[in-house]
Amino acid sequence: MLDGLKTFLLKAVDLSALTFLEPVVRLAWGEEPPVQMRRIGRNIVIPLIAIGAFLVAWTLISDKIQTKAGKLPGPVATYTQASKIWLTHQQEEEKKAAYDLTGPGREARLAEVETRLDDLVALDETARQGVIDAKAAAADALAQAQAPIDAKIDALKGQIKTAKATRKTELKTAAAALDAGNKDAYATFLASMQDGAQAIEADEDKLDVLKAQYKAVTDATHDPLVEAQKEATRVAEEIQHLTAMKDLLGGRNRGEKLAGLETKLEAATAAFYTAPGEKAYNAANKISMTKRSVTRTTQANYPTPYTLPYQVLRSIMCVFVGFLIGTAVAVPVGVLCGLSPTIMAAMTPFIALFKPVSPIVWLPIMLIIVTGLVGDPDNNAFIQFLWKLPFIGSYEVNPAFLASAAVVALCSLWATLANTALGVASIDQDHINVARVLKLGFWNRLFKIVLPSALPLMFAGMRISLGVGWMVLVAAELLASSEGIGKYVIDQFNNGSSESFASLIVVVFVVGIIGLLLDRIMIVFQRAVSFDGSVASI
Repeated sequence: MLDGLKTFLLKAVDLSALTFLEPVVRLAWGEEPPVQMRRIGRNIVIPLIAIGAFLVAWTLISDKIQTKAGKLPGPVATYTQASKIWLTHQQEEEKKAAYDLTGPGREARLAEVETRLDDLVALDETARQGVIDAKAAAADALAQAQAPIDAKIDALKGQIKTAKATRKTELKTAAAALDAGNKDAYATFLASMQDGAQAIEADEDKLDVLKAQYKAVTDATHDPLVEAQKEATRVAEEIQHLTAMKDLLGGRNRGEKLAGLETKLEAATAAFYTAPGEKAYNAANKISMTKRSVTRTTQANYPTPYTLPYQVLRSIMCVFVGFLIGTAVAVPVGVLCGLSPTIMAAMTPFIALFKPVSPIVWLPIMLIIVTGLVGDPDNNAFIQFLWKLPFIGSYEVNPAFLASAAVVALCSLWATLANTALGVASIDQDHINVARVLKLGFWNRLFKIVLPSALPLMFAGMRISLGVGWMVLVAAELLASSEGIGKYVIDQFNNGSSESFASLIVVVFVVGIIGLLLDRIMIVFQRAVSFDGSVASI
């Protein structure tokens, strides 16, 4: 049974391309421990050491690089910002849930929020006082650090001023005593004047050094003050969030709004049936307006802001839409190219012409085409249908989204097309001869021999295409202002704060990790359809 488990784990490791875990599995079963330990050291320990070295180097370099948006965020600052981004997303999800919460659950959650808000009042006062105390301590520490440097600057300024005045007097006296026509005396006077100027310049250089020290002391951060401000900010942000939660669980709650409108509707209806003459018209109008308010409130959703997790999911959805469109075009064309040298010759100029075109060139063309086809999204039946779908509807498919997906398709389909054509053209001739002997028709040959034999290379091409599509997507979203990672990047860049700088570094890792996961997924599919020993199984 244990051997069967070992075989299963080794196959799973191989299929998922997590080959660095193979020696761990073999070591667990006691298979050649020295060999497996060496492989673990090479495949796991050394990469971990490299990652650690990268983090250390990143930390050291980040302290040295100063920009207009602040210092380059190091690993700690990046992790902190990532945690903050995730917290913001969770808080928005809480608000969304609070808007729709009803019954005892709403009341219980409202009681929790009110209790926590009461506790935060004292914490807020403590945090504010902590900031005041830290500012006073920072001012005292700054004054103590500045005082000796300030004294040296004043002393050196006085010394320079005195030296300049003395030197000027001495030079004037020496100039008055010069013997006209005595070139040696004039040369000596000139050299003395230059020496004095150099001495004063040296003192002024010392003064510049002291001023730089003074500025560095002034600009230096006071750690206790920074921590106190962080704590005060954290408490203030929690109060702000819970205040919004209290509002959404109370008067702004959908259920509470509807209950109030129903009560108002009942009162308006009762008033209508007892209203005399012209007042009946006003009462009927009030009933109609209240019913419209009920309908709008029932259909309304909480306006969730576009957090990074939301935009990441929208980008993933967009890249898969583009990838599927590209695959749907590339596979049939690739099969035809692989089956027919004539079609391949006809397609070669188009492949050579369009493959190098940048997504930056394709995007405005696709925007014009998609916008022309779709028109006003609010009046387009297809877009309206997408908006009503359970999952897709929440991601607001619009012309910019479709244009970005089209650009992904145009830029990513070429690898799939080329590999599909190669896979079809590389089918063993014996398989074709067998199909002829069995007198298989075109479609039977296609689905029973051609496609199964070409699948390994087809999936190798799809893997490359998906990676290209993911890289292209961020640029497309950035230029199209389509909500997604690209839009998030340009928004953070335009913001220009130190937190935005850290958010950009977070996005680097988010994009890289998602790209890695997409590549791993395609490797699993690729290996699942590959034959042992084939190129595509590597």
